[in-house]
Amino acid sequence: MKKILISACLVGDKVRYDGKGCYNPLIKKLLEYYELVPFCPEVEGGLKTPRKRSERRRNEVRNEELAIITDKFDLGAEKALNICQYLNIKMAIMKEESPSCGVHEIYNGYFQNRKIPGQGWTTELLTKHGIKVISENEIEELVKIKEAEKERKKTKEKPLK
Repeated sequence: MKKILISACLVGDKVRYDGKGCYNPLIKKLLEYYELVPFCPEVEGGLKTPRKRSERRRNEVRNEELAIITDKFDLGAEKALNICQYLNIKMAIMKEESPSCGVHEIYNGYFQNRKIPGQGWTTELLTKHGIKVISENEIEELVKIKEAEKERKKTKEKPLK
């Protein structure tokens, strides 16, 4: 069974900045097709839960007190990459809008509650190293593809009468 790295909050781990998780009910379906490896780059980078909100602004990450915490994000991203390389993981599913895990959108870096196109710190590193990264919003499509493959396989295996 193929392994997928997944943002730990999506499996319900309470690792978000606000101390909450954001369980995605499609996780149960994913487990039929993949072995999931939950990982939170922010926690693994040394940030506590709960913690101050943080946002990426170009090539640095700051918390809402404007302290630069890029080193924590670097460490978490490196650990995520190391896990993927060690376990031969080729795909990750990440939490959209996160400063670490955003795939298509992140907050603008000025704590204005405005989103911009962009990638989180970890997503960018994984992508640079050839790991396919999809958003939590694309899980449903991934499940549909796997279910269609399963159905095609069943049809092929039926004996002719």
